[in-house]
Amino acid sequence: MVSSDVDLAGGALTRVPLPFSLADAPSPPAMPEAEPLPPDAASHGGELVARRREKSAALAAAGIAPFGGRFSVDGSVADVRAAFAEGKTLRAAGRITAHRDMGKSHFLDLSDATGRIQVYVNAKGFDLEQMAAFGLLDLGDFLGVEGEGFVTRTGEWTIRAAKFTPLAKALRPLPEKWHGLADVEQRYRQRYLDLVSNEESRRVLLARPRIVRAIREFLEARGFVEVETPILQAVASGAAARPFTTHHNAYDSDLHLRIALELNLKRLLVGGIPKVFEMGRNFRNEGVSRRHNPEFTMLEAYWAYADFEMMADLVEEMICQLAMLVNGSLGIETRDAEGNVAKRLNLTRPWRRARYRDLIAAAAGDDWFTLDLAAQKERARALGVQISEAMEAHEVTQQLFEKLVEEKTLDPLYVTHLPKELVPLAKQNVEDPSLVDVYELIINGQEISPGYSELNDPDVQRARLLEQSGGETMALDEDFLLALEHGMPPAGGIGVGIDRLVMLLAGAESIRDVILFPHMKPKA
Repeated sequence: MVSSDVDLAGGALTRVPLPFSLADAPSPPAMPEAEPLPPDAASHGGELVARRREKSAALAAAGIAPFGGRFSVDGSVADVRAAFAEGKTLRAAGRITAHRDMGKSHFLDLSDATGRIQVYVNAKGFDLEQMAAFGLLDLGDFLGVEGEGFVTRTGEWTIRAAKFTPLAKALRPLPEKWHGLADVEQRYRQRYLDLVSNEESRRVLLARPRIVRAIREFLEARGFVEVETPILQAVASGAAARPFTTHHNAYDSDLHLRIALELNLKRLLVGGIPKVFEMGRNFRNEGVSRRHNPEFTMLEAYWAYADFEMMADLVEEMICQLAMLVNGSLGIETRDAEGNVAKRLNLTRPWRRARYRDLIAAAAGDDWFTLDLAAQKERARALGVQISEAMEAHEVTQQLFEKLVEEKTLDPLYVTHLPKELVPLAKQNVEDPSLVDVYELIINGQEISPGYSELNDPDVQRARLLEQSGGETMALDEDFLLALEHGMPPAGGIGVGIDRLVMLLAGAESIRDVILFPHMKPKA
């Protein structure tokens, strides 16, 4: 049985004398007199917190540091399990996450992010002073242990404790369980508790560094060079988005947190680096949703002398390799809040490719592009798409695309040849100058990656930026246009939203599930 928060829930300790005698005591004594609690300790967490503070003070009074220091271990819990052998001396440390009291015998679980291992404590192996101190430990405390490995009758790998060392007292109890919508906000605000208590959260969040490392290895193996470019920029450009603005006191000038990586990486193409990539943070002062966070991570890569179709092949190969790494297959399951399978996705190659206009015609009618603006708005509304009167034709079409095509697409789909108004940094199609040579990769109802044949004509680029309309326009970066005038080779470029990619591969439905500390609205 797992003990309650105020019951015994810990291991034995190093042999240090307590400030009282137990020579004649038939059972472990009461705690020694503790130092007074901080003035408002009880009010910050109630009785359970006050009780834990008393135990911490009692440990200190007994000459045992409740917040210890260095402790030599044989690695993580997973490492200890990998090195396990009966009769072998093992040293492990972790958080006490379970305690089963069987009288003179105690079984503890020590856990970290890599797993758990069982520890056996027998009161016969420790004197009364040590067992009295044993009672000052709680669930959630960090403990170091040393002892021989053995296997229980039920087949459980276990360390038979010979020594214990307290490493950190948990002054607040850990949550017993996390489920349902009532806990969601606290999970995000107190991610450290979520990681301690929720195995699924640990799985999703620990998948991210594996994915990021594998992306780097994939691109570097193909000759791409990783670089770092500035986050603070004089001109917020590379995307149509609202930036965060700050002020540089030494130069007495306003700067912006970057909204995209693109333009500096293209400057490197001008500088003669033919394959370049960056994974970095972008910041956009815009709305928040289950797919949007004001601070997010992007991968952008540029390949001289390539085009958007070569970049699509590159991304398809990369994501399939990542899926095999994370899931062991090209099938991905997403789950709802109750843990039930919500969707099943199939990443088997080759991925479907379709033109933007063909998809619109299939969703809204073959005659869509022959209609005038008023008729398009009327039909869009009839199809359940919200349209404002201020929208222009390409905006109405894009709104319809997002609702009737993008949101309904599960398996991978490359949408190609978009209208030039939507992608001002891409090269125009030779056969139809109203279109640009791009793809937009849609998986599970959201954009995962755009890819371009990059526009490298400085005069056309300037005109395209000046023509761009809409509620938010891309800032004109004169230095970038100057760089293009020095000559940029034709190139293919990609962007991949790392947060959304991790969502996809880990089966998460919210961007907050794959960001360790997502931005939250401040509490009153």
